[in-house]
Amino acid sequence: MRITSKGQVTIPQDVREALGLLPHTEVEITVERGRAVIRPAAGRTSRGARITDHLKTHGAKMRMSSRELLALLRDTPDELDPR
Repeated sequence: MRITSKGQVTIPQDVREALGLLPHTEVEITVERGRAVIRPAAGRTSRGARITDHLKTHGAKMRMSSRELLALLRDTPDELDPR
């Protein structure tokens, strides 16, 4: 991998997954024993919280009510009829 003229590098997907780095995750880069070390920023939230935040920000918008969704999940389409 190469460093761009702006000093950017792409973190390989397997490394991002191993560290739980999702888009918009804050990271810190330090030098330890002459090597660059990347890790999630201190005080980070749990992986589950980051996934939830990501879905809230970038997920699909729900176009049905919770009542309609439950009826769909319970396979009772007659409950979807507002009559």
